[in-house]
Amino acid sequence: MFGIKKEEKLTPDQVKGALSKVMDPDLNTDIVTLGMISEIKIESGKVRFKLTLTTPACPVKEKIESDCKEAVGGLPGVKEVEIETGAAVANTRKVAGREPIPGIRQVVAVTSGKGGVGKTTVAVNLACALAKLGAKVGILDADITGPNVPLMMGVDDYQPTAKDDKIIPPENFGVKVISMAFFVSRDTPVIWRGPMLDKAIKQFLRDVNWGELDYLVVDMPPGTGDAQLSLIQATQVSGGIIVTTPQDVALLDGRKGLAMFKQMNVPVFGFIENMSYFQPPGTTERYEIFGHGGGRKLAKEMEVPFLGEVPLETAIREGGDKGKPITVSDPDCSVAKAFTEIAKQVAAQISIHALTPDKVTVA
Repeated sequence: MFGIKKEEKLTPDQVKGALSKVMDPDLNTDIVTLGMISEIKIESGKVRFKLTLTTPACPVKEKIESDCKEAVGGLPGVKEVEIETGAAVANTRKVAGREPIPGIRQVVAVTSGKGGVGKTTVAVNLACALAKLGAKVGILDADITGPNVPLMMGVDDYQPTAKDDKIIPPENFGVKVISMAFFVSRDTPVIWRGPMLDKAIKQFLRDVNWGELDYLVVDMPPGTGDAQLSLIQATQVSGGIIVTTPQDVALLDGRKGLAMFKQMNVPVFGFIENMSYFQPPGTTERYEIFGHGGGRKLAKEMEVPFLGEVPLETAIREGGDKGKPITVSDPDCSVAKAFTEIAKQVAAQISIHALTPDKVTVA
């Protein structure tokens, strides 16, 4: 009447339209198409909605939130934008002939081509970092003949119990743990042939009450032997992480680990270079004891991601010996932050492989 237009009311579809221009930089897809947006509510110029990321360890969380606020805040009449951020880890892709473990979304194998590169230390700190970032995590010690995970996780005195024919795993720092160390005395060697190792790994996968897990980190023994084959054949392994040091012999064996995963049709999430350099406390000097940069160079050459480097520090070893990983004992130190960033990169790669069809990995 009298030529005055009534102000149009903002609708949820308009909000979705604005948010459809926000991209997940890792998945190269907009967040509406990915199903990340829900529960849109509009009231008196205030827009509320739920943002569900693909992992609680999302390395681009702050960017996506910022882009969402900018996109919605630019709509007419919007005075305030409130985001409730959560996460839901996707299930791993199905592989014919390999059965998933009920309740476990992603199984991540941490391996190395040779011993002595700190693979278990990396696996333990990766698991703890993911848990601190909000994920539900378990760690399976698949090094049946040399199990060290319980000591490093501070649960080496645990006496296993069972309920409803399932082993109850201990939990520390938000991480559930299972290991052969719980079932043999400390001085008893486990001298087993391949079939026994295979049976033990299958039992740890299927006969443990894992509950609901976002990530099951599996600490593999070094090399490319029976344990690796047993794990890959027993369940849907989401992908592998290869731990190396900068020295040539470790890099050579890292190539073999990569070749094994590819031969078994298991994605490789990337390389981690451990013992990358040594920096004495209170100095800026770096000593490249085992060389430096070999892991990054190898990752680029093999066209897989480089997930990060971890320096050589006494505190890492001390944390493992005391049963309190450095990501827990000193989360604000540079080494713990390095592990946390690596955990975020691992989580991102898992999401990419789970949600991106025909993904091509770029290092």
